[in-house]
Amino acid sequence: GDKAFAQFLTDEIKEEKKIQKHKSLPKVSGGWELEVHGTEAKLVRKIAGEKITVTFNINNSIPPSAEEDTQGQQKPDEQEPELTSTPNFVVEVIKDDTKQTLVLDCHYPEDEIGHEGEEESDIFTIREVSFQPTGEADWKDTNYTLNTDSLDWALYDHLMDFLADRGVDNTFADELIELSTALEHQEYIKFLEDLKSFVKCQ
Repeated sequence: GDKAFAQFLTDEIKEEKKIQKHKSLPKVSGGWELEVHGTEAKLVRKIAGEKITVTFNINNSIPPSAEEDTQGQQKPDEQEPELTSTPNFVVEVIKDDTKQTLVLDCHYPEDEIGHEGEEESDIFTIREVSFQPTGEADWKDTNYTLNTDSLDWALYDHLMDFLADRGVDNTFADELIELSTALEHQEYIKFLEDLKSFVKCQ
């Protein structure tokens, strides 16, 4: 059984490499520097007196496919729908002269993706905003967290503008999807390769 499994994985890896769009990870425009640790990625950008970091994890970042209800109707020559990774991401804004970090928890609402034609709507939303002590690894649950569900929309707009001024806008969010999708695919291929060596190991 293991032999067949290993053979299947070999073919699968070949297929996945064939459809891999990016051999190296796509860049995010606007002077962001990328650090990757396993499935977690961090983008860092410094502007006058501020450091902005955007962190996301590709695990569980691919939304459940909406295609599943049309099972069996796919024509054999059709490509599978392209998987895109839309991870939640956390934006931290650190000002040099304060001990506080402004933390904005953002995500891609599932129903927003691919509905153009409405007025220029944002492809990501801010879910939560809080202040955290700068440089502390563990964030405190005791710090007030503002949930945007019941937020005055004018304040919400200002928060979105605040992010856009720091380079976190729709263009950035689009490029982040691209980067995250490439990263996810790369990790998936690596996982298949590890699985293959594991299965073959006597």
